[in-house]
Amino acid sequence: MRTQVAIVGAGPAGLVLSHLLSLDGIESVILEDRSRAYVERRVRAGVLEQGTVDLLCDTGVGDRLRREGLVHHGIIISDDGHRHRIALSDLTGGRAVTIYGQQEVVKDLIQARLSAGTPIHFEVEDVRPVELDSPNPIVRYRKDGNEHELRCDFVAGCDGSHGVSRSSAPQGVFTVYERDHPFAWLGILAAVAPSTDELIYARHGRGFALYSLRSPEVSRLYIQVDPEEDIANWPDARIWDELRIRLATDGWTVNEGPVMEKSIAVHRSVVVEPMQYGRLFLAGDAAHIVPPSGAKGLNLAVADVRALAQGLVHFYRTGDNGWLERYTERCLRRVWRVQQFSTWMSMLLHKLPGADAFQERLVRAELAWIRQSEAAARSLAENYVGLPFD
Repeated sequence: MRTQVAIVGAGPAGLVLSHLLSLDGIESVILEDRSRAYVERRVRAGVLEQGTVDLLCDTGVGDRLRREGLVHHGIIISDDGHRHRIALSDLTGGRAVTIYGQQEVVKDLIQARLSAGTPIHFEVEDVRPVELDSPNPIVRYRKDGNEHELRCDFVAGCDGSHGVSRSSAPQGVFTVYERDHPFAWLGILAAVAPSTDELIYARHGRGFALYSLRSPEVSRLYIQVDPEEDIANWPDARIWDELRIRLATDGWTVNEGPVMEKSIAVHRSVVVEPMQYGRLFLAGDAAHIVPPSGAKGLNLAVADVRALAQGLVHFYRTGDNGWLERYTERCLRRVWRVQQFSTWMSMLLHKLPGADAFQERLVRAELAWIRQSEAAARSLAENYVGLPFD
């Protein structure tokens, strides 16, 4: 087979990239090692920045997002039951975030790509990008027991941190900067109407908690646990008890309901530099991982592929690869800004192992400054709703 851009991974990064390229008549083929059903029901992020929403809507894949997405104009920060609202829209000139699950974004994009005739090959095996430093790289893979070879001009590695794309480059090409954070989130998806209209980020002596939501009928909640915690130690009743304690405030209760899903996610920060080698370009989790406290993972992936699509469009229109050569530079400015914000949010809101009374008072002073200073609150709000694309 022959295409212009081979995309490894049918998550948000790969699907958005294929969609943006198609708007300019650039062909792509998407390879995914999971089934379509698995990809479409995989529960991940659910907070979309203003720029992500605008991009999806402006490019024709935002109809359901507009109908079903829940627009939030503020978030609530709670410190041992004392709540303060950050008025996102008031502080950022009307910008907001939208609650719309990643799996819903993926469903919309898969439907759009298949309707447009873009080949998406699910459940492929043994994917091997080769000859990446040549003008005509190849992606070999196996499907239904048969060997296939996909020739292309470029390879987009959108297959996550455990994918094959990053390891396809020669050893030593990429430098990985990483940090393991001393906490994890136990998250549940519950079939119960949310108790709040806006996200609640709660700092508590027993650990962090987050009240989020996915729809008017489904709640998404998290509690901080140790990275080595065994989920078997957390029956549903214990989770609800802990949520009630950490989210408690006068005159408000947590709505409880059946737990449909629960899992533990360890927090890590990872940045790969550079984000390209030869004709291979990394995007999304293949290039970076951010702690979820800042709600940035999906949004950062979209920013990556927006920059990559611009470079590829420019190349096919003019033959000039200057924009592609600057792909890493353009992306990393945003990547490190997002890493700093997400890490800052994590350190501000979580119970840190070994923190002493001095550290506790520093954190409380910073929270007090956010409540008192419009400039401090605006900085948080600007980062949370998403910085404008360059």
